[in-house]
Amino acid sequence: MEEKLKSIEVELEAPADFTSPDVLYEDLVKSIRKYHPSDDLGMVEKAYQIARDAHKDQKRKSGEPYIIHPLCVAIILADLELDKESIIAGILHDVVEDTVLTEEELAAIFGKEVALLVDGVTKLTQLSWSADKVEMQAENLRKMFLAMAKDIRVILIKLADRLHNMRTLQYMKPEKQKEKARETIEIYAPLADRLGISKIKIELDDLALKYLEPDVYNDLQEKISLTSEARQNFIDEIIQEISTHMKHAEIECEVSGRVKHFFSIYKKMVNQNKTLDQIYDIFAVRIIVDTVKDCYAALGVIHEMYKPIPGRFKDYIAMPKPNMYQSLHTTLIGNNGQPFEIQIRTFEMHRTAEYGIAAHWKYKESGSGHIAAGDEAKKLSWLRQILEWQQDMSDNKEFLSMLKSDLDMFSDNVYCFTPNGDVKALPSGSTAIDFAYAIHTAVGNKMVGARVNGKLVNINYVIQNGDRIEIMTSQNSKGPSRDWLNQVKSSQAKNKINSWFKQERKADNIVKGRELIDRYCKAKGINFADISKPEYMDKVLKRYAFQDWDSVLASVGHGGLKEGQVINKMVEEREKKLKREVTDATILDTIGDNNRAAVVPMRGKSKSGIVVKGIHDLAVRFSKCCNPVPGDEIVGFVTRGRGVTIHRTDCINVLNLPEMERNRLIDAEWQAEEDEKGTATYATEISIYANNRIGMYVDIARIFTEREIDVTNMNARTNKQGKATITMSFDIHGTEELNTLMAKIRQIDGVLDIERTTG
Repeated sequence: MEEKLKSIEVELEAPADFTSPDVLYEDLVKSIRKYHPSDDLGMVEKAYQIARDAHKDQKRKSGEPYIIHPLCVAIILADLELDKESIIAGILHDVVEDTVLTEEELAAIFGKEVALLVDGVTKLTQLSWSADKVEMQAENLRKMFLAMAKDIRVILIKLADRLHNMRTLQYMKPEKQKEKARETIEIYAPLADRLGISKIKIELDDLALKYLEPDVYNDLQEKISLTSEARQNFIDEIIQEISTHMKHAEIECEVSGRVKHFFSIYKKMVNQNKTLDQIYDIFAVRIIVDTVKDCYAALGVIHEMYKPIPGRFKDYIAMPKPNMYQSLHTTLIGNNGQPFEIQIRTFEMHRTAEYGIAAHWKYKESGSGHIAAGDEAKKLSWLRQILEWQQDMSDNKEFLSMLKSDLDMFSDNVYCFTPNGDVKALPSGSTAIDFAYAIHTAVGNKMVGARVNGKLVNINYVIQNGDRIEIMTSQNSKGPSRDWLNQVKSSQAKNKINSWFKQERKADNIVKGRELIDRYCKAKGINFADISKPEYMDKVLKRYAFQDWDSVLASVGHGGLKEGQVINKMVEEREKKLKREVTDATILDTIGDNNRAAVVPMRGKSKSGIVVKGIHDLAVRFSKCCNPVPGDEIVGFVTRGRGVTIHRTDCINVLNLPEMERNRLIDAEWQAEEDEKGTATYATEISIYANNRIGMYVDIARIFTEREIDVTNMNARTNKQGKATITMSFDIHGTEELNTLMAKIRQIDGVLDIERTTG
């Protein structure tokens, strides 16, 4: 039994800094051999050799060889006793981004399973360059949950990757430390908790607290260490007393004691608004037995020995937590008056608590990471719920907000019963409305009342532990009220209520969306008939993942999409086609457009080289956010007391302009007789994305020098994968010169993409 417990208590400690990669690889092999019956680790060794060669010239922020990171990730996975495919993918998880090795080549060497795992983890790090940070984080999480649905091992590798990065976070800049720690405590630690992997969750929590609240962390560390000797004596005494009584009761068990981890103590201090001195159960003693029957027998012995504190007993064996955690928790008063907590569980329960989903995944037998049946499937029911949200939500920020709420690090559960006696776990503070939607969407939508423990209550009644709830429904119900959104606690209920309003009002939203698009086209002088071709519409459907055009209109109607985003995409696609294929029809269209232009009211001419509809020689400024140049499609924005500001029509600030401000937009275009000598220049900015190499900046600078273009500002940064982002500001005569310049830069070896600043 002692050996059994020892194997469970393996620590996920980080190797010492600058340990030789070969020594780390030997440690990895030892860890694998502890639990894996196969003697053939040839593919693991091959993965190590490929990764070592791929990362040979790379260093981490700490200065150590980069290969140490994937090796440490693999060691963490081995300590979780994962299969060889996961460990190989852990070693190779950064290789695809850093080398010319493709997914197909990986599949040929290591098999399709490893290639898919590496691809899944790689995609989690590939973010949009143009989106803001919130959008990037939300889009990244969407990819992560989709990857998890295909194979849960993807997130296990990602958690191991995040854990090692958190262990070495001291080498990052302070602002980066806080950013990573915040993301860890809001997303990754709760994910580890949802998967039941307390070994990883506890360490992620404590490391995040260390960087988010350093004063709190150091204060806890100092105060707890001051009493370490007295505490150890107290715990040793309790362990001795319990072991003696269990022996007399003929219950075979293992007893151990510890101080709760720092984040757990901090969480209690915040939730209960108490100081460390007022938190009485910072000590925990764990009793591990062979059977469930022994758990309850041990509980009886403990309650004879010590006085239990009323209301502090929890039976998670009869009612497991949503992540399938099982244990008996009871808080007692010691003989010296010191409170402490005891947890009683079986060895199998302890293994589940430590390793979570990893403890049950039968890779060796099934050879697949697909979601299993039984308890494992129950443990991942929340994942299916999140995947449903993905389909319902077009707004990334709304998805991120709901996800963080659902994974809330401070949320506790309340347990209640259906009339049939089934247990439902809901976030603490949930109402009868939350319960109705937890039963079924249709029950929530048709809800008219509720009974709790046989008595009628208001539908916003806050559920208490042990309540037996019955929902009353009616086919005559008009559906949920907007007020319900402020009364429900669970993200699941909020999402279902929002979905109801979107679906029920889809017809109204379609009409509104069509009106907004028509209004936008008229304001821009765009003939909707020219762009409303199936081929252009299909591009919009594909870009924003809609099934049909009515869904696009409905999304515009309820504000999920901006009409400018839709129309500009269609215009862009039409222009691409016209450039590819000039036909008699398009020439006639152009003649028709010119004839129509002849009847437009007279436009004023400005000294700035800009023609503004109906206004003569007014003050015109060029916006700094998008830097329009001759040849760009432009629009004017009337500013109070400052004339007109000229923007590009694809400028983010224009696309996201509030509806009430849109009437201040005014038609504008470049003068036909614009500066024939080409002496006037205009400021613009581009971002170049490239694989970093020696001489890259020299090659780019040479192109600007040859064309006698003056660079006014340049900023370059390189990420850990060796990808460089070079932002350059300079003066240009127009789009023709800019396009020629960008085409020349694209020919430089290593350049991946170029973008203009759009706001």
